[in-house]
Amino acid sequence: MDWIAAILTIIGGLNWGLIGFMGFNLVSSIFGEGTAAERVVYSLVGLAALYQLIRLLFRDSAAERVENR
Repeated sequence: MDWIAAILTIIGGLNWGLIGFMGFNLVSSIFGEGTAAERVVYSLVGLAALYQLIRLLFRDSAAERVENR
């Protein structure tokens, strides 16, 4: 699960980089703009980012608990 979330997060970051630097949306060019497939890809990337954020927050709080012992 961690690898899948990491890959999806990287894909999302690279896509935003392309949009920001070149004005090119790779996801839209592959799946078509406004299609259900495009929305699925964006939804999966968003869920992956949320998963990564939750893991990061819980990992830091778990490390603090270990240090405070």
